[in-house]
Amino acid sequence: MKRICVFCGANTGNRPEYREAAANLGRTLAQKGLGLVYGGGNVGLMGVLAEAALAAGGEVVGVIPTSLVEKELAHNGLSDMVITASMHERKQEMFDRSDGVIALPGGFGTLDEFFEVITWCQLGFHQKPCGLLNVLDFFQPLMVHLAHAVAEGFITEVNAGLIQVHHHPEELLRRFETFRPSPGPVWIRQR
Repeated sequence: MKRICVFCGANTGNRPEYREAAANLGRTLAQKGLGLVYGGGNVGLMGVLAEAALAAGGEVVGVIPTSLVEKELAHNGLSDMVITASMHERKQEMFDRSDGVIALPGGFGTLDEFFEVITWCQLGFHQKPCGLLNVLDFFQPLMVHLAHAVAEGFITEVNAGLIQVHHHPEELLRRFETFRPSPGPVWIRQR
């Protein structure tokens, strides 16, 4: 792995632990020699993440659509900045430039981005590891919902296992190194 894509909020959330986790992830990526690909903003968890990675000497690539350059206050001090025409192009560009995906806490955009790349993995379009950094159990209600979707027959257990979840970035990245998705199309069960 050379670069990790991180999806996260343009807000910092209500607890200081979210900021601390974003900074820790940015430092951890840099210390491990992994480049960061993220949404390109200098606000919210995005800004905290990027600043920490840069301060630790890491490569940081921002990807932001033209329509959000001013709204998300595009970061001006990155290793590279890519400006796209749309949100869809942003997601694709971030994904294409990375070897794995991590989501930090965030809102609709973070969830949209993460679930699109998980869907691509489920469909066999890629085999990159994808994980949730479960800061303060932020994603626990989501994991309960996914278990419910498995129990109700909408997600297979194999596909639910595509999502790596951990509280510590080092352990999440260790799991990325050994991640191997299950072969074959397993998203549909015939009855």
